[in-house]
Amino acid sequence: MISTLVSFLTALYYVYTILILLYIIMSWVQLPYNVWIGRVRTFLHDTVEPYLGLFRRMIPPIGAFDLSPIVALIVLGLVYQILANILTNLE
Repeated sequence: MISTLVSFLTALYYVYTILILLYIIMSWVQLPYNVWIGRVRTFLHDTVEPYLGLFRRMIPPIGAFDLSPIVALIVLGLVYQILANILTNLE
């Protein structure tokens, strides 16, 4: 039971990390407007922006650089490691 929960947590961590990275890449690259690209961009914005918004309120951009996604990924990794260790030690 616990190993299934840890596996789910690991999958969730990797999927959300990939979503954040895709959101960052899509914000750098100007793609031509397409209905599907617009839907993907909207989906990424709706799923990633609430989490990144927490860090954007605390960490202002430095010039043209927004460091909040880097901090958000580090915090996400730390929380994942802590939760995975706690669940693994429960077994």
